[in-house]
Amino acid sequence: MKRRRSIITLTTDFGIRDPFAGIMKGVITGINPDATVIDLTHAVEPQNTREGAFILSISKPYFPKGTVHTVVVDPGVGGRRRAIAVKAEDCLLVGPDNGVLSWAFGDVKRAIIRQITRPEYIRCSVSATFHGRDIFAPAAAYLSAGVPVEDLGPAVYDPVMLPFPCARESDGEIRGEVLYIDRFGNLITNIRPKNPDSVREVVIGTKTICRLSASYGEGGRGEAIALVGSTEFIEIAVNLGSAADELGVPVGEEVRVLL
Repeated sequence: MKRRRSIITLTTDFGIRDPFAGIMKGVITGINPDATVIDLTHAVEPQNTREGAFILSISKPYFPKGTVHTVVVDPGVGGRRRAIAVKAEDCLLVGPDNGVLSWAFGDVKRAIIRQITRPEYIRCSVSATFHGRDIFAPAAAYLSAGVPVEDLGPAVYDPVMLPFPCARESDGEIRGEVLYIDRFGNLITNIRPKNPDSVREVVIGTKTICRLSASYGEGGRGEAIALVGSTEFIEIAVNLGSAADELGVPVGEEVRVLL
């Protein structure tokens, strides 16, 4: 097999204490030593497929066409869920068929999806508890080396799709929710305002924020602010603090934007 340079990203809930992510890199390097392996994160909340889907979806646009994105957030490992590879318009995706890939490829009709079953593209001995090592890492490595996704196994026409929690606009307001909390305690919502200048207030729990700020440092120390973050979604933050801790709200908390 002729090797070629390609990028493989890894997104998992493995953490960094255990060697699981490193072992996956070892498998990949053994198959395609020319591949560049980039860690997106190994700190997805354990078994949180929606968080994994969100992280992949906001990261994917910043990688070159043809990148192989590998996601292992897999509470159903060893069960009946399928292992799949997806050829989307701008990338390849590898992971469990539990919806964690679905926000990154979106339209099923325009994607080529295959179940990973061909023995030559997985390890000869497959553990029931570590498909990241035995199925997903080998498949990603072979794809990065130029193996067509169609060669990995039979077609899949009914992948598991996680519904994206779309914000709803009516009567001068947008209702959404906290979609993700980052390491700094910033509350990232699912609200992308068409015109940020039209936002009058952002309401979360009992807190009302009367305008959008331009940056995290615009508020006073400990002050809750709202702004459009790098993801283009509205975020609630606390200057030099944690909005998640200060406001005491979890993922899923309703957010209202008054226009």
